[in-house]
Amino acid sequence: MTSLISLRNITRTVSLADGSPLHILRDINLEVEQGEYVSIVGRSGTGKTTLLNILGMLDKANTGTYHLNGADVYGMGERRRTRLRGNTFGFVFQQFNLLPKRNALENVTAPLFYGKGSQFWRRNSIAEAGLTRVGLEQRLESMPGQLSGGEQQRVAIARALVRNPAVILCDEPTGALDVETGAHIMATLQDVAHQNNAALIVITHDLSIAEKADTQYALADGMLHLVHSAREVLA
Repeated sequence: MTSLISLRNITRTVSLADGSPLHILRDINLEVEQGEYVSIVGRSGTGKTTLLNILGMLDKANTGTYHLNGADVYGMGERRRTRLRGNTFGFVFQQFNLLPKRNALENVTAPLFYGKGSQFWRRNSIAEAGLTRVGLEQRLESMPGQLSGGEQQRVAIARALVRNPAVILCDEPTGALDVETGAHIMATLQDVAHQNNAALIVITHDLSIAEKADTQYALADGMLHLVHSAREVLA
């Protein structure tokens, strides 16, 4: 059976100012199945965000292979990779990346301009439903500067989910939220992933979130270590 995501022997290295190499990721091997909930924990500076960017096709590895649904990502042209990224991934960034001159509804609507058929024509009602799902139905017309950090995070989450992506990539999705709201948002992410049989990949410092994943990894010194896997239990 072909995994939804397959990384093999992935490395990522950058050159420092003095020309010496900095090894961010070392020999990463990762398989993610459709519908699987994966968490990755690790201290700051261990390469978690770099790994997430590689998974989301925002960055490329120096060496190794990446297959998405059996297709060789690094064997594709840039245009095809860009189209595949937009059609496959929903991103929840740690820094939110909201459009500062667009209100909450317009921010969530933005990805739907790339949709087709009813998804495009019903974009406003779909976006409104997405904001309602994260508890922001009263903030549709609020600009990012009028929203708290937690509210901005919820707008970012609604935007990530609005096109029902096959893979949801989250970088500290509850980092700006209180415990109760964070629990609600994680339940929403898991519920949407389950409804769409989407893979949910979460980078987090919160062990209570990480331990609920089907498969949990720890990233240390640029290397990925398996903590637990439901697949092993079922095997």
